[in-house]
Amino acid sequence: MTFGEMVYEKYSYAIDAEGLRMEFVFRLNDKIVFRPTASIPRRTFLDFNQPKELMDTLVFNIGMIELVSYWKSVCPKVVRVLPQGLDDEQVAFWKKIYFNGLGEFFYTNGIKATQEDFMTIESGQEAGGEGMDRSNQRILSDQRDTWYLVPIGGGKDSVVTLELLRGQGVRPLIMNPRGATTLCAERGGFTPEETLVINRRIDPVLLDLNAKGCLNGHTPFSAMLAFYTLLAATLAGVRNVALSNENSANESTVAGSTVNHQYSKSLEFENDFRSYAAKYVTGEVNYFSFLRPLSELQIAMLFSRHEKYFDVFKSCNAGSKQDVWCGKCAKCLFAYIILSPFIEPERLNAIFGKAMLDDWELRGYFEELTGHTESKPFECVGTISEVNTALMMAKRRWYADRDEPKLLKAFDYKGEMVSTEMLFKEHNLSDKELELLKSAIA
Repeated sequence: MTFGEMVYEKYSYAIDAEGLRMEFVFRLNDKIVFRPTASIPRRTFLDFNQPKELMDTLVFNIGMIELVSYWKSVCPKVVRVLPQGLDDEQVAFWKKIYFNGLGEFFYTNGIKATQEDFMTIESGQEAGGEGMDRSNQRILSDQRDTWYLVPIGGGKDSVVTLELLRGQGVRPLIMNPRGATTLCAERGGFTPEETLVINRRIDPVLLDLNAKGCLNGHTPFSAMLAFYTLLAATLAGVRNVALSNENSANESTVAGSTVNHQYSKSLEFENDFRSYAAKYVTGEVNYFSFLRPLSELQIAMLFSRHEKYFDVFKSCNAGSKQDVWCGKCAKCLFAYIILSPFIEPERLNAIFGKAMLDDWELRGYFEELTGHTESKPFECVGTISEVNTALMMAKRRWYADRDEPKLLKAFDYKGEMVSTEMLFKEHNLSDKELELLKSAIA
């Protein structure tokens, strides 16, 4: 069966004693129906009494980004959007998210396409709604312009953001809570009642299609999170959404191409999203990455100062359901390497459950991370130069008078070292936020 059209049929939402519930309806050629859902449980600091038009716009756009996961199962040539109209600028924005956000998906599935012709987006009504002035919405209950909504992913990056911003006023946000995310928020001193939670459910019909051989692969999760944070910040009465995407996310995964596993964590996406959100969704939420001026190496250095998180943080995708470091994947190896200059080997081995640089079976990932292959691993990892710098720093600091582990023995780097003092200049931070980072790395 071929599928020529994907239809975003409708969205709906309801507010009850439990909180906010959302449902989206997507159809493939009228044969297959997807009904993904999401919910936000009540918290004392959430105000669900928002203007209907604003809520409609927020939820509609969440549906637009949710649609990406379902479209990629069969890649139909036409996407038809019925609930709201889209102008040419909006269509261009969404096509760019699909094309670049699914760059890894296209690459690994051998799909050859251009951004212009890989699909068409049509909308079923005129764009522009009722002329809502989104540049001047006053949606915040008490105008907490100095507060920050901080998504907690369970890894080192969001911990650093949480710790550096805690003095400014922070609301942690967790999507689909698991052990590491919940424990990191708790170690940060936040109770469940102080933590905003989003529960997102994929329609089992999609999982069934994947099991039957439909296309599957990486989707731009951070882009999806971005749209959910607009809704979350609005309900929480918080102006600033502080992501934890570092400068390293801008580097492509496949050398000499635009294929980037971390596209939706890149500055390019951040800037596009900020412009789109201000014009078409809400001008009252300031979405930016607080760690953008930093490298992964600097973030690792800052994280190493917060030992209370050592036994709870996790960023291994393979072991996420069991809340463990699997010790066998590229993400585990990268995390181990980037922390290796700052945490003594015995402590690091205890965190990861093994001496990862002594595992010769990981040499393939080691070669990818250090730049000896066509592409880096398709994971959220730092730049090649950062990995090489971290290994050289660890060599010099810990192994001057002890045996080097197997992978380190075979390693030598003559290239340029990454500075742990320099800040990158392209970012969306205020002067005050920049000073917080400067003070932290000084």
